[in-house]
Amino acid sequence: MRGRLRDGSVVLGGLKDNLKTIRHSRGIIFVGCGTSYNAALAARPFSRALRVKEVALMHSEGMLAGEMKHGPLALVDETLPIIVIATRDACFSQQQSVIQQLYARNGRLIVMCSEGDAASVCPGGSCRTIEVPRVADCLQPVINIIPLQLLAYHLTVLRGFDVDQPRNLAKSVTTQ
Repeated sequence: MRGRLRDGSVVLGGLKDNLKTIRHSRGIIFVGCGTSYNAALAARPFSRALRVKEVALMHSEGMLAGEMKHGPLALVDETLPIIVIATRDACFSQQQSVIQQLYARNGRLIVMCSEGDAASVCPGGSCRTIEVPRVADCLQPVINIIPLQLLAYHLTVLRGFDVDQPRNLAKSVTTQ
């Protein structure tokens, strides 16, 4: 595992092609459930979605898979990229159900899945995938965060923005 993380093969395999498909999009949705929801939000409320907003200047939201039926499903079409984190855990079957619903509505899906699961999470090979190693459930969010962080970084660079100087943001918070 350590060698694969070091050389980048864990995350760069499916990431670069996916970046080209979302580069010119107006927004992006991150969907997770259980510990994968924590990865979408990176253990701090809306952090992964917030990172994309801050540095790539793209509207993004992180949401629970169960919330897709309560409004966000109406936004799904072929122009909105949706990253679904569907690695093997207790919520895997629920994530598969969400993927089916998004696919039925012509969603532009990018599914993060465990190695070897691409065929089972993408109906008929219809979506793009980012495969990550399968590890213990308690460590899976740590592995899942790596490609999401790289996605925010590379998306920012592709869109022509400075990763180190986000627009209209201060490096520190001051109070009066």
